[in-house]
Order: sequence, then C-alpha cells, then structure tokens
Amino acid sequence: MHLPFRVDGRKALVTGGASGIGAATCRVLHAAGAQVSIADVDQPGAEALARELSGASVIILDITDEAAVQSAFARIAALDILVNNAGIGLVGGVEQTELADFERLFRVKVLGLFLVTRAAMRLWLAARGSMVNIGSVAGLVGVKKRFAYCATKGAVIAMTRQLAVDHPTEIRANCICPGTVDTPFVEAYLEKYHRHEKDKVRAELHQRQPVGRLGRPEEIAHMVLYLCSPEAEFVNGSVLTIDGGWTAFYS
Repeated sequence: MHLPFRVDGRKALVTGGASGIGAATCRVLHAAGAQVSIADVDQPGAEALARELSGASVIILDITDEAAVQSAFARIAALDILVNNAGIGLVGGVEQTELADFERLFRVKVLGLFLVTRAAMRLWLAARGSMVNIGSVAGLVGVKKRFAYCATKGAVIAMTRQLAVDHPTEIRANCICPGTVDTPFVEAYLEKYHRHEKDKVRAELHQRQPVGRLGRPEEIAHMVLYLCSPEAEFVNGSVLTIDGGWTAFYS
C-alpha cells in the first residue's frame, strides 16, 4: 500500500533549522524519509538536533553573508527540498522603527531568502525540487506595531509567487503563513517586551487566534511536509494560511 506524504531519499535543507518551526520541520521531514541538512548560526543547537536525527548534517551559515552562502551551496551535491525558515522579529510602528533595525530585518528575512534561493537554484532545478518559504499572516493582514515585520513577510509572499511564475514546470515554490506559534521566538519576544507581564500577554496571544490557542511548531512542519510530498505536485505558487482562523476572522 502506498503511504502518502513520504519524501524517502530526498535531500532537504532547512534554514533556521535549529529551533522552533525549523527544528520541528527537520524532525518531520526526517521521519518521512528525507536526509536533512540543518542550516543555522546556532552551532550548539544545530548539532544537538543533528544527534537526534540519524544521517542529518549541520551547516553553520549566516544567510546574510553572500560569500558564505555561495561557499556552503558549492559543497552541496544535490538538493530536492529547500525550506526558507530563518528569521527575526521587530516590534514597532513606523515612527518607532529605526533605520538600522528596518535594514537588519530585511537583510535576514528578504536578502537572506534571496541569497539562499539563488544559490540553491542550480541544485533545485536539476532535481525539479520543491521550496517552501515560511511567511506569516503578517504578510497578508496588518498587525499592530509590526511595520517592518509586515513589510518583510509581504516580500516573502511576493518572491514565492514570482518564482512559481518564472519556473512553473521546473520547480514548485509555495509559502506557508502561520499565525502566532508557540516557539522560542515568542518566548524571546515576551522576555524582551513583556518581562513583568508574561502570563497576561501570553494569554492575549492565545486569544488572538479565534480557536483560542497558539499554533504548534509540528503543525506548521506537517504542512511543509505536505507541500514537499508527491501528493502536492499540483500545488505551486500558493500561499497557505495555518492560523487558527485569524485571517478568516479579521479579513
């Protein structure tokens, strides 16, 4: 019997793969048969995860460094699946957003995705591969105090669609837009901005999703797996939400 959603023998690379959604994606792809490369600046975290996943490799990589990205991909012999997940956050409206912070966000979330995708194209085209970019509902709707963040996630969505238009029969490029997901990313936000009221703000984050809770990293990871699997071969240039009803409720 054919088992759906398998990616046996496929070679996958996940940026920001050492924690949160990235780590969950590495685990899910590995369980579905992929050979996973964990790309991250967090060497201890990436190496700890690699010890869990037999055959996994670690690529210590700053995706904003063009030379480092080119060097890393020059050493990769084959690639079937690319997951652009690495990212950082920033809180603030346009008046509170400093130029340096705006540029830093775009370097990681937009320039980094560009550099990795461009470097991967040679391998990706040869494999007729699949790419999944991790966007956000913040690229689809306005989110208070997230001026730069919304801008970068909108760019991720646009780049995904453009790639699908340029290469409609050669590769597949899709974008997942999660709502708020329970990850170290969220915990770092609470620690930085709401240290003295974490429980209160965490409860507010849960309620922001109409289903009444945050998303779980593995839920996003399983959507990644679907998009990379043979069952999704007709899915290209798509933007999929997984947000507990957020965009349905507020659109």
